[in-house]
Amino acid sequence: MKTLFVTVALGAMIISAPVAAQAQSPGGGFMQRDQTRAEAQQRADTMFQMLDANHDGTVTRAEAEQAATQFEASRGGDKPERGGGRIQRMIDQAFGASQSVTLPQFEAQSLARFDAADLNRDGVVSVAERQQARALRAQAQPAVQPAVQAPRQ
Repeated sequence: MKTLFVTVALGAMIISAPVAAQAQSPGGGFMQRDQTRAEAQQRADTMFQMLDANHDGTVTRAEAEQAATQFEASRGGDKPERGGGRIQRMIDQAFGASQSVTLPQFEAQSLARFDAADLNRDGVVSVAERQQARALRAQAQPAVQPAVQAPRQ
């Protein structure tokens, strides 16, 4: 029952946050508005609390995987056209090689991502900064080489 509650809460937050942000922001949804560092920290804290199923102050990879599986199932599975695999990539990024993460670690990772996107260092990530940071990350990633190359003619 507790797991069901966590899943419902996680789903409600993920679904309602963009809707609430869109209602508050005439410019669009959650990722289409400026965000302060304090808002980024608050969002990280909220997410951590929802993932910490046993509320022991540590989120294990198992807790995160379980929440992700339940959330994806509630949305009809992991569909590529709806950002499929995104939750798994977020989990992999948050945990790395570790099997658990504490709230201070989770916050630090979130704020490091925020700081990397805050290109002018004013404590606010604007839509333009977010788009520019995304483009810079895409340029920094090595191009994927095909496993088999076509024969030359």
